[in-house]
Order: sequence, then structure tokens, then C-alpha cells
Amino acid sequence: MKKIVLSLVLILVQALIALAGDGEGKTVLVLPIEREIDMQAVHHVRSGLREARECGASLVLVKLNTFGGALDAADSIRAALRRCPVGTVAFVDPNSASAGALIALACDSVWMSPEASMGSATVVNGAGEPMPEKYQQYMRAMMRATAESHGLRPDGDSGAMVARRNPEIADRMVKPDESISLTATQAVAEGYAEGIAPNVEAVLEQLHMADARVVMYEPSMSDNILGFLSNAAVRAVLVTLILGALYMEMHSPGLGFAAAVAMVATVLFFLPMIVTGALSAWVIVCFILGIVLVALEIFVIPGFGICGVAGGIAILASLGGAIMESDAVTGFDFGGLVDAFFTILAGLVMAIAGAVWLTGKHGPKFIRRHTELMTELKTSEGFVGVDMGMAKYVGEEARAHTDLRPAGKITIGDEILPAVSAGEYISKGAHLRVVKFENAQLVVEKK
Repeated sequence: MKKIVLSLVLILVQALIALAGDGEGKTVLVLPIEREIDMQAVHHVRSGLREARECGASLVLVKLNTFGGALDAADSIRAALRRCPVGTVAFVDPNSASAGALIALACDSVWMSPEASMGSATVVNGAGEPMPEKYQQYMRAMMRATAESHGLRPDGDSGAMVARRNPEIADRMVKPDESISLTATQAVAEGYAEGIAPNVEAVLEQLHMADARVVMYEPSMSDNILGFLSNAAVRAVLVTLILGALYMEMHSPGLGFAAAVAMVATVLFFLPMIVTGALSAWVIVCFILGIVLVALEIFVIPGFGICGVAGGIAILASLGGAIMESDAVTGFDFGGLVDAFFTILAGLVMAIAGAVWLTGKHGPKFIRRHTELMTELKTSEGFVGVDMGMAKYVGEEARAHTDLRPAGKITIGDEILPAVSAGEYISKGAHLRVVKFENAQLVVEKK
């Protein structure tokens, strides 16, 4: 009787498995990261994770093929993957070096193609030379923390609980003098990968998701544009255009081409933050306040004083805050503050250099022609220069060389100069005093 019951139970279980299928009814989103790790890659990953939520994916498979990139961008991707509410799997095919190793390590599990490698996470500069030790320490801390976040597993031999991802190996990946990379076989042996598979389909089969619906994430044109605008270099150029155009507008009559450039650059700068909802109200308020203060300085208050300085500071603060908030994943990030500072600084330096060149004698004539700063007032065009040399005679004694009715001539020393009476008729030979220089004329009155 017991054997009959056991057989019926086994048949029922097999029937349920057959009905359920191997991952049937589930969705897997494949998210390729096959480019340099930069802020555009960050935007694509965030967009892909949003699509995974919208399509109800049960698993996100990150297909990695990268030699690395910017450390701050890799950290943003790492944090986004660690906070992903569904399971994440990295499939390295064939490269996951430097920042790519950090991204692979951030996923719940890792699979590698037979020829794949992972590691060599030493931080280097643009010339490929190792950065100072403080950068290496920061990268080591991130790698170790990510490895430790995977928890413990029982050791196959002793049964003792050991780290699922040995943090010492993560540490060695970032040592400039002995940085290591793991082949697929080594990664499996060291617990840094769960298995080896030739392609995505084989990975899904080993994960029992062969019958799952596979959705390939492909960034749209709008995603590519927004990602391009999120690039640090593009942001610096937009900051240059905003600040440089505002400076040019302050030295131009009315609102013209410079104002239009500033408006377009501002829209493009804030567009990625607006679309992703990463723009806080204080950033918008601060930017508008800065524009208002600068406008007051231009149109209401003469000179350039406290309103202009305060407005400039408010604009710079809003631009920096927008960069920090768009790149941040959780809370305040000192590294994001440094990145924002250098982006704004680069934009400010380029704006100053550009404005000096555009308004200089070597700049384009069509720019110089429309700026008050460089406008040349020619006598041939009806402009008359005023000789201020006679202002030195104010306070001097004089004698009326002719009658002043009220205009006439006076004598100061050996010089005969034109002058006007302060109001009354003055006869020839009267003793006078020069009281002021006004409207290019000496004004005199009787002593």
C-alpha cells in the first residue's frame, strides 16, 4: 500500500513539473553592458532595470563585455544592481576587467564563457598608469564590500561556513604590483563564478529558465540621447555654454543670440534629470533665483555688485546640485560632490577662455559686432568723442575775452577757451571763476 501511495505522489510531482515547464511563465530581461563604463552606461542600466520592473521580469541577466571605465559610473551601476528587487545574473562574455569586474561581482551570481576572464581592477589614468594609493584603497574597499555582501556558504570539505566570494581575492585584483585576473575555470574554483556556459541560452538552461520569455533590452534613440547628455564631458560643455552665453548677454544690448544659446544649453543640461525624475525642487528654485538676480543686476542695478555675485553663485550651486543628484543612487555622496565640482570648474574655465577669445581681437567678427564690450564708435558713423582735457580748469580764475550771452570765450593764462555763463549776461573783461565742466563746456560765473 505504501509503495502505491509513493508512486502516486511521484507521478503527481512529475505531472506538476511538466505542467509548469522549465521556467515557463517567467520573464528574463537581458541587459547588455558591452561598452566603456561611463555615465551613458549608467543611464542605460537604470533604464534597463526600469524596463525589467515594467515587464515583470523574474530575472535580470547582465551580459558583460567591457574593459572598464570610470570608477564613479561603475559604483553607480553596482549600487543599482545591488538594490534591484529581482535576481541578477552576470554573464561574462568574454571580458569583465577593471570596473567591469566590480559590476560582475555586484550581481547575485556569475556565469562565464569558456574563454572569459575577470579581474585586473587596478585604478589607472588615461595613459594606463596606476593612480595614487588612495584611489586603489577606495577601489579595494568597494571590491571587498561587494564580495562580503554575498554572505557565507558551507565549505565542501570541512562543512565550515566560509565567504561565498573570498574578499582577499577581490583585494588582490586591485593591487598594482600583483593585480590578478581569473579565467573562467579559476573563477569557478575560487567561488567567484557559479558555472561556465557558451552563451545566454546555456546560462538560462542551467538556471532552469530555458522556457522563460526572454526580453532583450535595447536602448531607444531617446535613451541614447539622454545617455549622451549625461556624459561628464558633455555636461562640462553645456555648463560652458550656459555661463559663457550669460556673460556675453550681459555685454550685449537687449536679448539676442547669446540668450538663445543659454536657454537651449540649460534645457539640454537639465533634460536627463527631468526625464528620470532625479531633479529636486531646490535645484530648480536655486537656478531660477540665480537668473532673477543676474537679470536685476543687468537691467535694474548699475554695475556688477552683490546681486550679480549672488546670482552667479546660485546658478553654479544649482548646476552642481543637479549633477550630484542625477548621479547619486543613495543619499549624499562625497565622490559625487568632487565630480560635480570638477565638472563645474571645467565648464567655468572653458567659459572664461571662450568669452575672452570671442570678444578679443582674434574672435569672430559677427560675435564682436554684437557685443557692447567690443563695439567701436566711429566718427564716420556719427559718433563724436568728448575731450575731457578742459575739466582740469575747474576752480581756475579767468577773464571774459568776449561777451558771454551766455556763450563766449574766456582767457585762462595765455589760452583762449570757449565757455558759457552760469546764467547771467557777462560783459567782456569781467573777472570770472570756472565752476564746473558740463556737456563738454566750461561753466563760469563772476567772482
